Amino acid sequence: MKARFLHAPKILGAFFLACILGSCREEKSADWPEPTLEESNSAAPAAATTPPASAQQGTQTDPAAPNTDSADRVRFLAYNVENWLSMDRYVDGKQVTSAGKPEKEKEALVTIVARQRPDVFGLCEIGSEADLADLQSRLTKAGLELTHSYYTGGGDDTRHLALLSRFPITRTVPHKDLEYRLNGREFTMGRGILDATLETPVGTVRFLGTHLKSKREVPEGDQEQMRRSEAHIMRREIESALREDSAMPLIIYGDMNDTRQAPALRILQGPRNGPLSIQMVHLRDSVGTSWTHHWSYQDVYSRFDYVLFNSALKDRMLWDDCHIVDDPEVADASDHRPIVVEFR
Repeated sequence: MKARFLHAPKILGAFFLACILGSCREEKSADWPEPTLEESNSAAPAAATTPPASAQQGTQTDPAAPNTDSADRVRFLAYNVENWLSMDRYVDGKQVTSAGKPEKEKEALVTIVARQRPDVFGLCEIGSEADLADLQSRLTKAGLELTHSYYTGGGDDTRHLALLSRFPITRTVPHKDLEYRLNGREFTMGRGILDATLETPVGTVRFLGTHLKSKREVPEGDQEQMRRSEAHIMRREIESALREDSAMPLIIYGDMNDTRQAPALRILQGPRNGPLSIQMVHLRDSVGTSWTHHWSYQDVYSRFDYVLFNSALKDRMLWDDCHIVDDPEVADASDHRPIVVEFR
């Protein structure tokens, strides 16, 4: 079933690349807690059934080629590793209680990450700290030493956020005030916010990671409203970081579970111009497509994973080295594809 990644989107990608040329547009965010009329009317559909293939900044000729000289640059990889944790699963057609991520998927994922050789690895959907240590150990055996780590989460006891780094993590900020009200009920941001500052060869860099509410419907509330509320919390912390030190390079990343013109993404980006705005890295794979998630049940390909940055990094991005990874192993590793960004 995982061979799903290797068909329509890659084959059709080149055709659409030749036929469709698009441009990127940033939007203003809505006020919290209610979306503006403009926001409601212009929200993107839940998912794009055909992956867009317009040529944009960030396309790389050979996206599989890793950086070999990181003395003056930082290579960052963001990846939803799809349930690297213990949970009830179907194994060989039978339901198994508290089963780990299948070994085939783990091996494929480690192969991909080790080949890309990131200096910093931001991940979503890691389970326990023991699961993170397992992944870290496997990467070490594959030749990728990421000795520094940070692990955190939110209200979800099962899925967490983590950061693995070749560089020292000099500061972490726990985010505890993650509650919001929706239709008279109290909720807590499910996966939380990861906030870590690293000392790198190109200077101090701050990373903010998150994993917004999924599109899965839940009885407690409307999933889109929940995701927008979580995006507002994330935006609050982005603005706090920018006000604290606007000159500090800031990377915002994660699985946002929405398309790039959707309200949640526009909330995260904030106002179009000014000291509190952030920009999106527009990424493509080797054939020009931009999807990062495949929903096999509906056979829908969408862009859900993002890296954004503040003005301090605007002239430091190495666009030719930014890309979506489309190695053959992505079909087995996760329902997401990893994204790579480099800056100096």
